Formats: sequence, structure tokens, C-alpha cells
Amino acid sequence: MTTAWQEWTADDAAEWISAPEAGDDKYTRGVLGVVSGSQEYPGAAVLGVEAAHRAGVGMVRYTGPRALRQAVLARRPETVTVAGRVQAWLIGSGIDQARRSFMLIGDLEHALADRVPVVLDAGALDLVGTHTAPTVITPHARELAGLLDAREVRTTVDEVRADPGAWAERAARELGVAVLLKGAVTHVCDPDGDRYTVTAPTHWLATAGTGDVLGGVLGALVATHHAVLATDAEALTSLAATAAWVQGEAARRASAEAGGGPVTALDIACAVPGVIGSLVRR
Repeated sequence: MTTAWQEWTADDAAEWISAPEAGDDKYTRGVLGVVSGSQEYPGAAVLGVEAAHRAGVGMVRYTGPRALRQAVLARRPETVTVAGRVQAWLIGSGIDQARRSFMLIGDLEHALADRVPVVLDAGALDLVGTHTAPTVITPHARELAGLLDAREVRTTVDEVRADPGAWAERAARELGVAVLLKGAVTHVCDPDGDRYTVTAPTHWLATAGTGDVLGGVLGALVATHHAVLATDAEALTSLAATAAWVQGEAARRASAEAGGGPVTALDIACAVPGVIGSLVRR
């Protein structure tokens, strides 16, 4: 019997949000490693790191070229830019798969060799299946169609857009990972049959950089829940749905602050702490 898609709610999301306690430190709260951004898309690194910090992670370690490190540090000086302990990785936002440098390839391989949970986005989606760690991918329809087509699962962008739930499920089964398929209705599922939808509360989300914010929020939640994921990899699916809900609610609040008008990705990232706080108080 096929399980119906369940709309993810604030109450569902609240179960996956926790405030730090007296005995917590930056390591128990989780350390997120980030490999993102490029010369062409430096803002992806800034936005992802910004969102991760604002979602309550204990520490963010950023790996990237000097110019990108400087941009990240200019916005978020608490970011650590030297190698060290990491409990989850966010990889690929703002990276062009066709233009990965030798050094970047080395950084990606190092991250995937850590065997900690991984969020794969954009220019790292093709790396799915090259490692054994718990993984969630975060494509939009065009990226998912390209990814499946490269694996000889023939589809088109139009077909994915026409039936996103079915194609998200197909991808989860074929690739053996959790899938967060972005859209006005985001579909989140895994190979074991968990199926969630998150309906965007505002269409002002359809703007550049919001996917980078989503990646940062999701990476932070994965790092914060590293202890749970060590014994329950399926929790990735619930964390992905929670990240999508948090991003959508942050966009709604940011738009409300603007009188119902347009928002930028950075506006959304800045609204994330209030959303997290409201979930903790539920």
C-alpha cells in the first residue's frame, strides 16, 4: 500500500528543533563543514554560511578559495576557515559541475571521505553514490532531470514539473538517498517510503539565492542532530522537511516585514532565528 504524502506542519518541525542546554558547547551543538561558492557565484557561500549560523549550529567551518573566505568572514567573522572536526557537510551550492578545479575536487573528496551526513546541492549532485554516508540531495526540477538522465533514467524537466512527487520518489529509490525536490510545493522523500510536502507560504521565495539559504538551514539541522543520525539515518528526511518549512516561514515573515512585498535571500536568512525561536517555544 502506497503511503500518502503528508503536509509538514509547524508542529512537525518543532519536534526537530532544540535549544542549547547548560551542558552544551559548540561541538555538541554540531559543526557544519561547508564547501560552496565559486568565482562566478561567491554569494552562495555567504548565504549558506549565514543561514547555517542563524539556524543555531555550534560552528561552521568553511572551505574555499581565499577570496570566498574573505567574503564569508566579512559577513560572518565567527566562521572558522581552517580544517578540523566536522559532524556534517553542506557541499555544492554555487559550484559549476563543469568547472571544478583540481583543488576543489580535492576538497570535495576530503569531505565525502569523512563519512558524516552530507547535504548535496547544485554542483555536487553528480557525486551522489560515490560515498556511503547518509545523504540528502536538494535539486530543483531541472537539476533532478539532469541527474536522472545521467543515470540513464530518461525524463525531462517538463515531466518532472508535471509530477514532482513521482519523480522525487523515483530518484530516492534509484539513488538510495533522501530527496528534497524544491518547488512551490517541495517534495521530500526517502527510499523507505517517508513522503512529505512543504507548501511555500509566499511565492516571493522564487528569487536568486533562496536555495543557498535552504542548504544552510538544512546543513545546520543535520549537524545539530549528528548524534541522532549516527543511529537513525532516516531522520534526514524529517530534517529536510523541517528545513524547507523553516525557510518558507522565514520568507513569509520577511515579506510581512516588507508590507507583503518582495524579499531577498539575505532577508530570509535574517528571519530564520525568529522562526527557530517560535518553534522552540511551541
